Amino acid sequence: MSMDILNIARSGVMASQSQLAVTSNNIANANTVGYHRQVAEQSTLGAQRLDGNFYGSGTYISDVKRIYNDYAARELRIGQTAFSEAQTTQTKMSELDQLFSQIGKAVPDSLAQLFSGINSLADLTGDIGVRNGVLGNAAQLATSLNQMQSHLNSQMKQTNDQIAAITDRINDISQQLGTVNQELMKSQGDNYELLDKQDALIQELSQYAEVNVIPLDSGAKSIMLGGSVMLVSGEVSMQMGSTTGDPYPGEIGITASTGNQNLKMDPSKLGGSLGALFTFRDETLTPAQLEVSQLALGIADSFNKAQSQGFDLNGNVGSDLFLDINDPLMSVGRVGAYAKNSGDAGLSVNIDDVGALTGSNYELSYTAAGTYELKDKQTGQVTPLTLNGSQLTGGDGFSINIDAGAMAAGDKFEIRPTSGAAAGIKVVMSDPKGLAAAGPSISADATNSGNTSIKLNSMDPNHGGFVGVGSQITFQLDTSTNSYEAFDATGASLGTGSYTPPTVDAFGISFDVDSSAPATAERFTFDLTFAEGDNSNAVAMAQLNEAKIMVGGSSTLSDVYENTKLEVGSKTKSAEVALSSASAIYSQAYNRVQSESGVNLDEEAANLLRFQQSYQASARIMTTASEIFDTLFSSVR
Repeated sequence: MSMDILNIARSGVMASQSQLAVTSNNIANANTVGYHRQVAEQSTLGAQRLDGNFYGSGTYISDVKRIYNDYAARELRIGQTAFSEAQTTQTKMSELDQLFSQIGKAVPDSLAQLFSGINSLADLTGDIGVRNGVLGNAAQLATSLNQMQSHLNSQMKQTNDQIAAITDRINDISQQLGTVNQELMKSQGDNYELLDKQDALIQELSQYAEVNVIPLDSGAKSIMLGGSVMLVSGEVSMQMGSTTGDPYPGEIGITASTGNQNLKMDPSKLGGSLGALFTFRDETLTPAQLEVSQLALGIADSFNKAQSQGFDLNGNVGSDLFLDINDPLMSVGRVGAYAKNSGDAGLSVNIDDVGALTGSNYELSYTAAGTYELKDKQTGQVTPLTLNGSQLTGGDGFSINIDAGAMAAGDKFEIRPTSGAAAGIKVVMSDPKGLAAAGPSISADATNSGNTSIKLNSMDPNHGGFVGVGSQITFQLDTSTNSYEAFDATGASLGTGSYTPPTVDAFGISFDVDSSAPATAERFTFDLTFAEGDNSNAVAMAQLNEAKIMVGGSSTLSDVYENTKLEVGSKTKSAEVALSSASAIYSQAYNRVQSESGVNLDEEAANLLRFQQSYQASARIMTTASEIFDTLFSSVR
């Protein structure tokens, strides 16, 4: 019986020692990322029969379990993905919001200073100092737009660099998971250290993108990324790579590859911080760039048109203040051709009406001979285009030129009509006398019906039929047939013609006709005499500040920028709310995992004390068994 006591005590010591070891390991790894609490399960040894009774024979450690809840781990991964996505979005939106509200405030400030200078010009049309001030204000406005575009380009580069860095890290994780899977397949999933490492890698991966885990019987796990791409299959790892953007090289994409097979990944399905970066870049940053460039086009076009409606201090028709909106420097990036196109067409975009531009980007598709479709990528609206010679018309304020080559069926192009303008805008006028403060006099004949009015668009002194500054030209309009006849100051006819409402463009003069009822002989006289001291055109320029000339007549110049700023601010607030919600969900999932799999130091300390007492008690039993043996041996000597 004493031998039985010794074995029982020995089993108790061994069991307690194992439990102490497991508990100590838990305590030591309390702060180890990815560590899952382990528990030594204790069982009783089989009983022995003696004299008709059963006596226990001790205990043993039947198993050491790793506390792991697959459902809780899955919820944590989902929470981690959503939290990382919200956190990345909030960070990027906050950076962009600060850019617009702090550095970007120079744009509206410079625009206000330009209009202030023009108001001064209207008061002192002949003052060279005032005129120099207006040119300086215009140059500062152009510089502010250039700098804003530069900062937005930096945001684009930073975002692309972050995408590339995350892609590299995902590749590292993919390789490590493949190696861990290989080792687990050898041990059949019994190596808890490797399982913890595996789960830690998967949890980190869930920060970057949505992760789907497929457990294998061997303890290995296959990993799908973004719900569609197998990143790890057993011990085989797929590699991701960043590729040149298509159709715009500066907007990188990502691919997944294994062996010689490459798959282009859809960023919209990724989720996590990687998906958030693509969403921010494509749905917020790029539109913001296009809208800032839309403002640049509006500024350049409206002031250049205003210049062409008046006379400068030298008595000439005003020339451009800013670079022409269709100059190559102002039109960089308006067209992007997709790499898979089989045709060789070279396209360019011409801005016809800045006021009709929406700020959207479009997809041009050539599906069959003579079939051209333009899809607004924001609204989804599809518009058929008409080919006139080598020009496609029908866009929102722009036309598309086929400059070279030809399209093939299935070819697609991305059209960004406003792209590049903020970077390219600059003042091209150097002589302050070139500012056109004076304007022509337009008078309606006393016999007119009163149902028709006109508005001057521009004067072109280079037109062969232009009558010249100091001259006079009268247009007689027949609004029932959309025709006209022009007369000089002597009443002699200069010629006849027809027009497409509302614009008459003849003899170097362009003007719009507004008629509420048909009339056959509405006469309007343009007196092109330059009057020194006249400020009518400067006053008209100053009124551009409040004129709704943008986005189909719904916005002023400053509204375009302010609306972009407000939209960025609104998205930033939404991102903050989304982050708060995602953080709460993640914390709840994290706490659940920790409550089950995490190490509770108070609990482990209590266990340590309990197992220590058990160890001491079992050791005391061994001492008692030894004393019994000593007594027994002494009695038979």
